[in-house]
Amino acid sequence: MQRNYLSVAIAALLLFPAMGQAQEEAPASSEHEAKTLDDVVVTARRREETIQDVPIAVSAFTAQALEKLNVRDLSDLDANVPNLTVYAARGSNTTLTAYIRGVGQSDPLWGVDPGVGLYMDDVYIARPQGALLDVFDVERVEVLRGPQGTLYGKNTIGGAIKYVSKGLDPDFNGSAQVTVGNYGQKDLKFAIGGGLGEGALRGRIALATLNNDGFGKNIITGDPVSDKNILAWRASIGAYVNDDINFQFAIDQVQDDSGVRGARMLEMNRYDPILTPGTGPFLPMDSRYDVRNGMPNVNETTLRGASLTANWRMNDNWTFKYIVAKRESDTETNIDFDVTPDPITDVKAFYNDEQVTNEIQLNFDGGGRARGVIGLYSFDGYAGGQVLNNFFNLSFGDTQGKVFTESLALYADWTFDLTDRVSLDVGARWTDEDKHAIVFNRAYSDATFQHQTAVAADFDKTVSFSNISPKVSLDFQATDNVLLYALASRGFKSGGYNIRANSIAVPRSAEPFDDEQVDSFEIGSKMGFLDDRLLLNLSAFHNKYKDMQLSVFTQLPEGGFFGDFTNAGKGTVQGVEAEWQFFPTEHFGITGNLAWLDAKYDEYLFFDPSIGQTINIADEEKFTNAPEFSGTINLEFRTNVGAGNLLARVGYTYQDDVIATTETRRQTTPPLSQFGRPPISQDAYGLLGASVIWSLDDHWTLTLQGSNLTDKEYLVTGYNLAEAVGVYTGFYGAPRQYSLSVRYDF
Repeated sequence: MQRNYLSVAIAALLLFPAMGQAQEEAPASSEHEAKTLDDVVVTARRREETIQDVPIAVSAFTAQALEKLNVRDLSDLDANVPNLTVYAARGSNTTLTAYIRGVGQSDPLWGVDPGVGLYMDDVYIARPQGALLDVFDVERVEVLRGPQGTLYGKNTIGGAIKYVSKGLDPDFNGSAQVTVGNYGQKDLKFAIGGGLGEGALRGRIALATLNNDGFGKNIITGDPVSDKNILAWRASIGAYVNDDINFQFAIDQVQDDSGVRGARMLEMNRYDPILTPGTGPFLPMDSRYDVRNGMPNVNETTLRGASLTANWRMNDNWTFKYIVAKRESDTETNIDFDVTPDPITDVKAFYNDEQVTNEIQLNFDGGGRARGVIGLYSFDGYAGGQVLNNFFNLSFGDTQGKVFTESLALYADWTFDLTDRVSLDVGARWTDEDKHAIVFNRAYSDATFQHQTAVAADFDKTVSFSNISPKVSLDFQATDNVLLYALASRGFKSGGYNIRANSIAVPRSAEPFDDEQVDSFEIGSKMGFLDDRLLLNLSAFHNKYKDMQLSVFTQLPEGGFFGDFTNAGKGTVQGVEAEWQFFPTEHFGITGNLAWLDAKYDEYLFFDPSIGQTINIADEEKFTNAPEFSGTINLEFRTNVGAGNLLARVGYTYQDDVIATTETRRQTTPPLSQFGRPPISQDAYGLLGASVIWSLDDHWTLTLQGSNLTDKEYLVTGYNLAEAVGVYTGFYGAPRQYSLSVRYDF
C-alpha cells in the first residue's frame, strides 16, 4: 500500500492500452543525443531485446535510473511501476509483500506460494523473509506484469520482479559509495571486479552495510524502533573457457539484525483495563513510530544462497543454459500485536526454509522467422516454523508445521514471424506439484509451553496439483516506432495446507485449499515519437480470477480467533496503464506513469456460524492493495557543468484510497460483533520527492536525495483482531528522509 501516484490531467491516456516503459538517463554529450532516449536491453523473454520491442507489459530500470528515482530497496519500485504495490510485511523490515494488478499475497505464511515471483539473477526466491532486497551493485531491475509461466522457472500468477546484479566484466572496475542522512543513516556500498590472470577467470564482490537509528523508540526500554541494521554481500567468479562455454558461480547473504518495526495503536484495546487492572488503560500514542511493547526487541533474518550457471553455445542456432541453486533463510521475530507492556497478544515466531532448484533452457535463434525457448524446471523446497502464542496470559498455543514442496515443470515459448511486420507467439507450461504438510498445533497451560492441555490439529497429508497454462500473443509492427500487440495467458498458483489449522473447532481447516487461476487478456502498444524523444507505452487488461486464496483472521463461535486460509471465490480485475518519457529539449524532461484498476469480487463464499450456512458476501468485500487510481510524474532538468553534468528531479506520486488487510468485514459472533472494526484502510494521499545528482567527472558523483518531503502520514498495512483480542493497529510508511551520498567509480 506504499504506492502513491498522481491523477493528473492526462486522463486521455486511459483511452489507450498501456505498456511497460524503461526508465533511463538521456545522454548529454550532444544536443541530438540529449533529446534521444535510448532503449534498455532486457531479458524478459529469455533473450536480449530492447524494451520497446518486447510485446509484454514490462518496466525496466538501469542502475542510473534507480539512483535518479531514489530506489533504495524493492519497496521503492512501486511508485514507478503501474499497478505495483510492494512493501515490508507487518512487523519486519525485509519480509516482502508484493501485489501486481491486484494479485499477490499479504501473509508470509510458510508453505504458501507468493502471487508475485521474485528472481535474483534468474534464481527464484520462494520465501518472502529477507526478500525485500536492497539495491546495490545492480545492473537493472525488470518488473513483468501479468501471469508468467512460459518463460520463467516457477509459475507466477501475478507477475515477476527480476533483480539482475552487475555482470562479470573482463576489465577491472568498481565503485565505493558513502551515504549519510537523518535518523542516523549511515550506509556504505562497495564493489570491485574484473579479469583474473589472463582473463579466462573473472570475479566480482559487492558489499553493503545499511544502518539507521530508527524512526521511533520503545518508551519503556529505550530500544530503537523501525531501525535498520543490514549487512548484505554478493560474490561471483566465472570461468570463460572459450567463446562458446562459460561457468559462473555466485554466493550471497543478507543479515538483517534490525529491531522490531513500530506499530501504532489505532484504538484502545478494550480488553486491556479489564484483564490487567491497575496497569492501563494504554491509549493510542501521538507518535506513529514510538511503541511501549513488552516483548524483546528481536527481529532477525538471515537469507543466503549459492548458484552455478553453465552456458554453452552449441552452434550458431542453439544455446544451452543450466542453473542449479540452493537458497535458505532463518528468522526469529517477536510480534507484540497489542503494542502494550501487557501480554494480551504476544507472539514469538521462528521460520526457516530451504530450496534447491534446477533449470535447463534450450534457446533457438537461427536468424530466420522462428525463435524461442524450451525449459525444464524443478523445485524441491522445505518451509517450516513455530509460533508461540500468549493470549491474555491465560491461553497459550504452539503452532508448528512443515511443508515440503516438489514441483516439476516443462515450458516452451516460441515466436514465429508471419510477415515482416506480424509475429505470433505461442507458449505453454505444464506443472506437476506436490505439497506435503506435517502440522502439530497444541494448547498449553502456561507460558513455559511445557504442559500440554489440548491438540488443535495433528495431521500428515499430501496433496497434488497438475496444470497446463497456455499463452498466445499477436504483435504488429505498425511502423518502425509503433508496436501493437494482443495477448491471452493463464496464470496458476498451487494450493496447499493451512499451517495454522484448528481442525477441532473448524474441521475443514485440515483439508487442502485449492489452487487459484487467472485468465488474462491484454492489448497494448509501444510507441516512439519525435525522433525517440517521446516514448509512450500503453496497455489495457481484463483478468478473470478463480478460487482466490485469502488469509483471514476469523472469529470462532466459542471465542478467540482462527488464522484461516481459504479459497474465497471469484473476481474480475481490469485496468489501464500508461508509462511515458518525454524530453522536449536538451535540458528538460517529463517521465511518469498513470494507472486505473477496477478489482471486484464476483463471489466471496463465507461461512456464517450464526446461521450455520455458507453465503455469498461479494458485495461487502473489497480487494486488498488495489487502488482505483495511481500515478507518478517526474520533472527533470539536466545541464553540463564543467567536465560533468547536473541532474535535478522533482517527483510527485499519488495513490487512491486502498484496503490494506484481507479480513472479512462481516463480523461473526454476536454479541461481540458490536466491537468489530472495518479492515485497515488508507485514504488517498500523495508524496513529494526530489533529488540532485552532480557528476563532477567520470569518477566522482555527489547525490542529494529527499523522500516524503511533506512528512505525510500514511498507513501501509496493519492488524485487525478487534473482536477476538481487541487489536487494531497500523504500520506507517517512512517519514521525511534526506541523505547525501558521495560515490567514486573506478
